[in-house]
Amino acid sequence: MKKLIGLVGTNSDHSTNRQLLQYMAQHYGETATIELVEIKGLPLFNKPENYEVHPQVQEIADKIEDADGVIISTPEYDHSVPAVLSNALAWLSYDIYPFVDKPVMIVGAAYGTLGTSRAQAHLHQILSAPELKARIMPSADFLLSHSLQAFDEDGQLVYPEEASELDRLFADFIEFIELISQITTDHAENKKAAANFSWDEQ
Repeated sequence: MKKLIGLVGTNSDHSTNRQLLQYMAQHYGETATIELVEIKGLPLFNKPENYEVHPQVQEIADKIEDADGVIISTPEYDHSVPAVLSNALAWLSYDIYPFVDKPVMIVGAAYGTLGTSRAQAHLHQILSAPELKARIMPSADFLLSHSLQAFDEDGQLVYPEEASELDRLFADFIEFIELISQITTDHAENKKAAANFSWDEQ
């Protein structure tokens, strides 16, 4: 059974992106354990003078390191990911590099018709940065539109077509994790490259 992290990409107390991850954790419980991880409460990133990683960031990084893969659920604010998610990823690429070679699936829920397509495209760019270097499952993002009406009282996804699509994409993600584990042979070198990268020297 795979061990996955569901990263809640918002600090909102009431979010359909959190609901989506909760649904996935329950619905795919026989295939994988999905632990939801919150990014609330992180301070704004500013390179610490003492070069110490914030304790909450270190805890999140340890969970990601220990997981087989990560599912990130992001809202869309102003055609982009929320500031709180960008902030968390900035912390998670500073002196620790848990996303290097980590399989990642991107999902998102939005109230409107367009879903979170632009935020997800933005998230692809961030996760491909030299200090993150995640392994993003290609052409397989899940976009849930009209998310306020998408779940019933028991937290079940009520849109049959979307539920079937998510089933297919999640099965693909499990296969993707296996594939990445077979082709990643230089993980230590990849982490070293991320650690040695500096924008100041470009």
